[in-house]
Amino acid sequence: MAEVILAGAALDRATTLLDAGEVVAIPTETVYGLAGDATNGAAVARIFEAKGRPRFNPLIAHVADLAMAERIGVFDPLSRRLAAHFWPGPLTLVLPLRAGAGIHPLVTAGLDTVALRMPRGFAHGLIAGLGRPLAAPSANSSGRISATCAAAVEADLGNRIPLVVNGGKTPVGLESTIVKVDGGRLLLLRPGGIAADEIEAVAGARLERGAKGVQSPGMLASHYAPNAAMRLDADAVRPGEALLAFGPAWARDAGNAVAVKNLSPAGDLREAAANLFGFMAELDRSGSPVIAVEPIPWEGLGEAINDRLARAAAPRDKPLPPT
Repeated sequence: MAEVILAGAALDRATTLLDAGEVVAIPTETVYGLAGDATNGAAVARIFEAKGRPRFNPLIAHVADLAMAERIGVFDPLSRRLAAHFWPGPLTLVLPLRAGAGIHPLVTAGLDTVALRMPRGFAHGLIAGLGRPLAAPSANSSGRISATCAAAVEADLGNRIPLVVNGGKTPVGLESTIVKVDGGRLLLLRPGGIAADEIEAVAGARLERGAKGVQSPGMLASHYAPNAAMRLDADAVRPGEALLAFGPAWARDAGNAVAVKNLSPAGDLREAAANLFGFMAELDRSGSPVIAVEPIPWEGLGEAINDRLARAAAPRDKPLPPT
């Protein structure tokens, strides 16, 4: 089983393992990440192996500063403005891959672009000390619920990796927002921990939706899924279902639910985002075959919450239509 070490005492051990080509589960402000040296093919392969992740699905390369990012990706003026405003933080930029960047091809999944993010906290210090970018998808089995605490990582991946760094519950609770500048267009590839309207205010441009194909991490149709089926926009609870509620007024016949978790009794979308994956996992453990989910507003972070719920509910063998 993996060692579990509190973040305040884990830096040296994590750095040693990463330097040796191992993978380490680390806290970020979004969700826990399964980190490996993005320049080391064996380390990146260990990430895919531990997660059971399809190798056509690219990874985000996490950096410590803009200088490291510029050695990897080619910045246009708008991407640079977004980085200056939102980094460090939960924004990922998809950029043209710079020639000679040193990023292993497994990270980019054969694309001529690279997804870059600068995290906060323990992850930031770890990358700075290592001096190399880290590939770090969410620390969970591929397609399953992302981990927002160390205990969830240990329960899922503890027998596959050497170390879990315990940094407590992640404050954002959703993966990063992913955007790409394509000519004069600003594309939203994945909604996430920064709301689209915040990005549009800084960019001075509207984010376009509906990108097709796998252009970045987080674009597979079925993802973030519990074992239970997900029934979205439920206005009533059927006997034997678990209920994922939102706001002060619950769905009709909520007494039928075998278990209930409320993302935010006050209807606060930021609180709901932070609780989403943890509450989904708790309801999945209830043993109910179906989780009924109350409607979530689409404004602000609600777009990202609804994106995760739609992917969790998607048929496991069918594509999710672009939004």
